[in-house]
Amino acid sequence: MSQEKKLILIDGNSITYRAFFALPPLSNSKGQFTNAAFGFTQMLLRLLQDEKPTHLVVAFDKGKANFRHEVFSEYKGTREKTPGELREQFPIVREILQSFDIPYVEIDGYEADDIIGTLTKQAEAEGYDSLVVTGDKDLLQIVSDHVTTMLTRKGITETEKYGIPQVHERYGLTPQQIIDLKGLMGDTSDNIPGIPGVGEKTALKLLAQYPSVEEVLAHADEAPGKKLQEKLKEHADSALLSKKLATILREAPLGDVDLESYAFSGYDAGKVRDKFKALEFKSLLDRLPAGGAESESDEPAVQAQPLVEAEVITEERVGQVLAELPSEVGVWLDLTGNYQLGDLHGIAFATKEKAWYLPLAEADGAGTSVEPSTDRTGEVRSIIPTAVRDFLANTDKQLVFFDLKAALVALRSHGVELNCKAFCTLLGSYLLNPSDGAPDLYDIIDRHVGWKLSALPTGTAKKKIEVSTADRAAHAGAAAAANALMQDRLVEALRDKELLPLYQDLELPLTYVLAGMEAVGVRIDTDELRAIGDDLKQRIELLQAEIWELAGEEFNLNSPKQLGEILFEKLGLKGSKKTKTGYSTAADVLEKLAPFSPVVAKILEFRHLGKLNSTYVEGLLNAARQQGESHYRVHTQFNQALTATGRLSSTEPNLQNIPIRTEEGRRLRHVFVPSKPGWKILAADYSQIELRILADIAGDENMIDAFVKDMDIHTRTASDVFEVAPEEVDANMRRAAKAVNFGIVYGISDFGLSQNLNISRKDAGQFIENYFAKFSGVKRWMDEIVEQARQDGYVKTKLGRIRQLPDINASNFNVRSFAERTAMNTPIQGTAADIIKKAMVSVDEALKREQLSATMLLQVHDELIFEVPEEEIEALSALVRREMESVLPDLKVPLKADLNVGDTWYEAK
Repeated sequence: MSQEKKLILIDGNSITYRAFFALPPLSNSKGQFTNAAFGFTQMLLRLLQDEKPTHLVVAFDKGKANFRHEVFSEYKGTREKTPGELREQFPIVREILQSFDIPYVEIDGYEADDIIGTLTKQAEAEGYDSLVVTGDKDLLQIVSDHVTTMLTRKGITETEKYGIPQVHERYGLTPQQIIDLKGLMGDTSDNIPGIPGVGEKTALKLLAQYPSVEEVLAHADEAPGKKLQEKLKEHADSALLSKKLATILREAPLGDVDLESYAFSGYDAGKVRDKFKALEFKSLLDRLPAGGAESESDEPAVQAQPLVEAEVITEERVGQVLAELPSEVGVWLDLTGNYQLGDLHGIAFATKEKAWYLPLAEADGAGTSVEPSTDRTGEVRSIIPTAVRDFLANTDKQLVFFDLKAALVALRSHGVELNCKAFCTLLGSYLLNPSDGAPDLYDIIDRHVGWKLSALPTGTAKKKIEVSTADRAAHAGAAAAANALMQDRLVEALRDKELLPLYQDLELPLTYVLAGMEAVGVRIDTDELRAIGDDLKQRIELLQAEIWELAGEEFNLNSPKQLGEILFEKLGLKGSKKTKTGYSTAADVLEKLAPFSPVVAKILEFRHLGKLNSTYVEGLLNAARQQGESHYRVHTQFNQALTATGRLSSTEPNLQNIPIRTEEGRRLRHVFVPSKPGWKILAADYSQIELRILADIAGDENMIDAFVKDMDIHTRTASDVFEVAPEEVDANMRRAAKAVNFGIVYGISDFGLSQNLNISRKDAGQFIENYFAKFSGVKRWMDEIVEQARQDGYVKTKLGRIRQLPDINASNFNVRSFAERTAMNTPIQGTAADIIKKAMVSVDEALKREQLSATMLLQVHDELIFEVPEEEIEALSALVRREMESVLPDLKVPLKADLNVGDTWYEAK
């Protein structure tokens, strides 16, 4: 194909639909389903990289009915209703296209095929070569010398290009005869009838002799077999109708289209990056080039005019500056990299108008541990001057930080315990705008102060950039002054939204608790971890040898190309076809083959064990920091201002995601151990907290009764819905009830439930209907909360946390439906988040009050992990159970905490 003018036309509906069913049901922290949009974007990025189009457009179907329904009212009549989980993602796909500045076209009454057919015809007349990307074989009919069709296979991971020779090789037909093929054999997916009993094989034989449906029908008496002759005569009208339905219209009313309006010369990487961040497409960020809003520069990106006057001061002058500061002081710690390591370049203090920046000379060994100063041996060496240390530890002024938790941990690494009134602008902004994802300092300053502050450059891995002290002072001073400016504004906004109590009584105290947990970390048994790694490596090597023996030769198991050739050429397995890049050996392909092939089953196990070793064993070993001769700890970072629901998350490393579904994964919890001899691990887990909250806020009498009587809620639900005694509920009944219980307030549809339980959508829909009949309070509350959200524009948790729902009254059905589901699940998830946070604060206060030595180490969803001396187990158990179960005394149902003790986290679970 010529590279002069290359037009790519993407069948938006087809690719999005295939991506939805090819990928698992992914969703982001906002609750949006994103698997179809993610898969579509993967395909788009690959096309841009591999095909390098000069022009690009995406076509979508618009509306259910089109001109074909006027000819045949049952056209596509057998298709099941599009799942809501897919339907709501089409607007997301359009937003992604807008971020790439890629146009899309849709016309009432016409399908994407007709738009593509019309545009390729015009493009060919104007000297363009076209590439059509679709999963629909109907579009093979428009293939020509200047039109190539790329068909997706195996979801979206494999594609195959069809020009005229490939169509002939595959079918023995010309592209135009694809219409005749459909006329004879029909198409069940579109409910095109064809001729009953005539499949592809028979249709191809007929077309090999007679080139069109009309010719085949004219020679019906010459067809092989009397039965086929009768079918051709009896259903001649059906064949002609089917051919008409299958014919792509190449003169759709698009108006005067200038193909140059589809010119594509690239995209703004910064704009696309922002969209990927909003959708949480983290794995796709690395596939974007540097550029746009986040392009790397060899020069420091500082303001042309300083945002505030920033004076660089010396250690000798800092005492005087601190003494003259007003009652409210903005502070900025000029840190590099992981704040837990305390790599501190300087500190800025500021009023609303002026800032002072103190450069700090980094000392060897300073700021390399997050252990509290009381746990250190010998004198703490710190690069922070005594005057500043005393000020931070004793001042009566209110200090305003951007990320207070990070400041607490970083300062502790220098032996400084912050002891003053403090305000956190990150937390304040987060409570006001919880759906922002992960806004950074610059987003928040722009929103609340209106300053466009640029980040200091760090260069690239190959080329570091040295930033001058003057530029550091300008940046740090502006950040500190912005904090000073933001405090009053945030406090006023929090008060207006009735969020100030949530900030003062819950989130701010929790910051200190989390900082302490991060500083302490959790001990890991590195010997045990290495033993697990060694065992995994041995098993991996053994599996490799067994696979090689079964394959009859040695090859690189991590090479998809070599693996594909072994499986599908040498061993002759069926299930993947070769493309220009080789055979697909993706997990979904291999999982379907595993029951029929021992070598495939072993390959899947090989991959599973390899991931455990690389991600978790090696990942934890790399994250571990030595404290003492043989004492290693990992210090996760708890993200307090990230999720839209208020849930905490954990990163670097993510200790909330230690595998639990397989025995090999669960074994990793053996390495989490107490830090001292004679101590134990205690795990306290809320039992079915979200369902208990649902029972309370919905006021459903049946659910409340079940929890008050301490019944198994899933058995009780199955008993009510299936109308059998509790003792007659079998495992399948309970499993169905459990799926509905946990899915109902997340808007689970008949499609979603049918997928979970492997039942028909009809049966799933009936189950949901029966559920609502028995738990009418739940249904009533769901309707009421959505209506309330429509009126208020937001929903609240029981503790007052707010989540805005700007799309709750959107005209677009899919966008509005997502907001409605969010309205239902946020009060549940958000209240559960508030409860565990409140329990953490209460437990921490009780530990100090009762002067126990036990330490809270981790929060994992609805679970708290402690280390405790053996003699305190009884006291800690009573304390934790009391505080966790009484955290919200006005609930209509009791909260229940399950406690377990063991020598490791594994045993405590």
